[in-house]
Amino acid sequence: MPKLRCLSGKEVVRIFLQFGFEIASQRGSHVKLRRFLPDGTKQTLTIPLHEDLDRGTIRAIFRQALRYIPEEELRPHFYR
Repeated sequence: MPKLRCLSGKEVVRIFLQFGFEIASQRGSHVKLRRFLPDGTKQTLTIPLHEDLDRGTIRAIFRQALRYIPEEELRPHFYR
């Protein structure tokens, strides 16, 4: 079974920037990423900018992102 990678908040933000998300705002150590689809739909993710994210946090971000990005495209960025 593939293992979840250890990622920092900055690495996770960089991953989502590749999928068309943009930094919408930042408050403290959390950054809000947002992208708009051609039909006007708004998609938002919030990422903590911590040096090392807990595996549970990474897993939760991955699950939330699956609402917007197909698993086969997202999985190589989060799993070994």
